[in-house]
Amino acid sequence: MSQDPDIPHTSEEKSSDSEDIQEDSLNNPDQSMRERIRRSTSSPHRCNRAQSSPPRLVSMEELMETAKGVSNMALAHEIVVNGGFQIKPAELPEGSLEKTVKEIVHKAFWDCLEAQLSEDPPTYDHSIKLVGEIKEALLSFLLPGHTRLRNQITEVLDLDLIKQEAVNGALDISKLAEFIIGMMGTLCAPVRDEEIKKLKDIHEIVPLFRAIFSVLDLMKMDMANFAVSSIRPRLMQQSVEYEREKFQKIFEKQPNSLDFVTDWLQEASDDLANLRCKNSPSPGVGAAASGVPVLCPAAVQNWAYLKLLKWDHVHRPFPETLLMDQTRFQEMQLELEQLTLTGAILLVMFNVAGAALSNLPGFADKIKTIIKVLLMGMHLPSFNLSESLATLGEKVCAEVNSCLSQHGFTPFTTEKEIALKGQIQTLGNSDNTICKLIDSRIQAFLESYLTSGHQKSFPAIPGGLGPIQREMEEIAVKYVRLVNYNKMVFSPYYDVILSKLLNKEESQLLG
Repeated sequence: MSQDPDIPHTSEEKSSDSEDIQEDSLNNPDQSMRERIRRSTSSPHRCNRAQSSPPRLVSMEELMETAKGVSNMALAHEIVVNGGFQIKPAELPEGSLEKTVKEIVHKAFWDCLEAQLSEDPPTYDHSIKLVGEIKEALLSFLLPGHTRLRNQITEVLDLDLIKQEAVNGALDISKLAEFIIGMMGTLCAPVRDEEIKKLKDIHEIVPLFRAIFSVLDLMKMDMANFAVSSIRPRLMQQSVEYEREKFQKIFEKQPNSLDFVTDWLQEASDDLANLRCKNSPSPGVGAAASGVPVLCPAAVQNWAYLKLLKWDHVHRPFPETLLMDQTRFQEMQLELEQLTLTGAILLVMFNVAGAALSNLPGFADKIKTIIKVLLMGMHLPSFNLSESLATLGEKVCAEVNSCLSQHGFTPFTTEKEIALKGQIQTLGNSDNTICKLIDSRIQAFLESYLTSGHQKSFPAIPGGLGPIQREMEEIAVKYVRLVNYNKMVFSPYYDVILSKLLNKEESQLLG
């Protein structure tokens, strides 16, 4: 796999405005980027949007270049952010026209090959072409130092010699296939050993060729994924500057492309300001020399990122800088909603059951498994939460009674069962106090971990959330990694916007 030619090989940012800016760019790329943003952006407030000049028309070439930039940026971002990123073969939908056409064409090809080999004497035109394709595939797997293997492949799969043998009736296809399978076994990843072993059990030529090409496709995928894992460390080092530069090009073509980011940061700033006005302790609130409280830009950013976990994805535009990660934030939001309900069910259960079950190893995990199964698809329109909670109440009561009896405790009375089922049922109400409590504590945990910077240790688990600690920590790691990476990429843009927002707010307070 070749490296994306658009990925920069140096981190220096070149500016054409002046030699001073160019030198500053080399010494401080973040500051230089901020200067470019300031020169190309107007006031970040939405109320000024109507007074700004209309977006200029762009050519088709510019649109295509922008689209290519977005595509390249998205791919690099996916590789860096998603540690489990892998290239996978495209699967055509069952019954689709594309799949039907592909199957017809492939069948016609292999039928033709079988017909040629069934002639007397056999015709090897198609077979030799396939051997040539196999040869090129095997050579593509070699590294520069594989001289001996390269010579072997070139010598044994010499197409000119194979054609002469075919003309003279001396071609042994089975022997060639045996060599090909052996070479594939040498070059494949260990995970493909079983597929290679199965090839040796196929003795008919046409099915064997088909199976060989199928395994070669898998080997090509393995090689591509190996290349991705190999470039990831280098790409990680360069990706911040790379994504920033790509976004800057888009920003220069569409100057209004930070409007939703501005609204997002403005809203977070207003939220913190309201907390300050209520005299509630809140992160990032300090005091200016005059005694007037001021907001910390870092705290506003953190608050803004926390708001993404409560985002209305249907009715609200997502911040422009985070569009590539909108799906990730949305998935985490859905995970947290289900985790909140899970934590609430467990809290209710242990409160009703008392201390008897709280320390039994494996019991909470068993209940969590039941909850996960019964809440699967809870965000789909067809999901009936009330029915699922009723079923959960029955299942939880049955498991609790079974566990109490097994460990020598008195099972629930009928009254306790009714009480537990009723409390679980009420968790489906949007204003349920227990769900709100669990949600606020999960948010507090994520906020604490986010503000702790790059510390590896987790903050203390809030009370009542012990049974879902592992799930919370897993989400927290994904969430904070994603937030910190986006902060690194887009900090120059956020700094400029927040500087204007907070300076204006401070001026209003002092005025």
